[in-house]
Amino acid sequence: MSGQALWYLTRGTGLVALVLLTGTVALGVLTWNGWSSHRWPRFITLGLHRNLSLLAVAFLGVHIASTVVDGFAPIGWLDVVVPFHSPYRPIWLGLGAVAVDLLIAVMVTSLLRRHLSLAVWRTVHLTAWAAWPIALVHGLGTGSDTTHGWVQLVYLASVAIVLASAWWRIASSWSDRRPLRLAALVTSIVLPLAVLAWTATGPLHSGWARRSGTPSELLHQSSSATGEESP
Repeated sequence: MSGQALWYLTRGTGLVALVLLTGTVALGVLTWNGWSSHRWPRFITLGLHRNLSLLAVAFLGVHIASTVVDGFAPIGWLDVVVPFHSPYRPIWLGLGAVAVDLLIAVMVTSLLRRHLSLAVWRTVHLTAWAAWPIALVHGLGTGSDTTHGWVQLVYLASVAIVLASAWWRIASSWSDRRPLRLAALVTSIVLPLAVLAWTATGPLHSGWARRSGTPSELLHQSSSATGEESP
């Protein structure tokens, strides 16, 4: 029962952390564009962005801790920050470590903002855009509930919100450095299509547990417990 509780805690907090990170990215775009109105002053957006970021980090911490403490898969504390080190689904778990490292960099530079130049702070802060798709692919690749319809809806809604935010950001500054904005627009279209194609042929396809790098002993243990060929 405790193992099941930790599994649900790991998956639940991971999804919630992704949703909160999605909201953080969207509010970050609102802040960056300087959007405000009489009914919604800019300081409200700034406060929500800051608090949502802290809440996302809190859920991420629980997600990481419950994954390591569970002990079913060979995932250690070093795997949290060292990418592609774990023997369990090394690529997809490693992407999660990359996302964690990027978020740590954003968090540390935010705490030290008074001691950093605006250019340095903004450059590091923009890595949140890279952390989001990496975290998304990490969840798709390691999540054992990716095939569930409601989980797919969470992923699709998160993608839609981030894409809408990205396109608004690109459109609002289209005249400034147009080649760069055009490259960002093309990337925002090609990358989601590539992830969609990979998801259809990977996590949503039978046999993904084995192909993703799950250790054979875990596959045999799960199949023996469930009576199925693969978990």
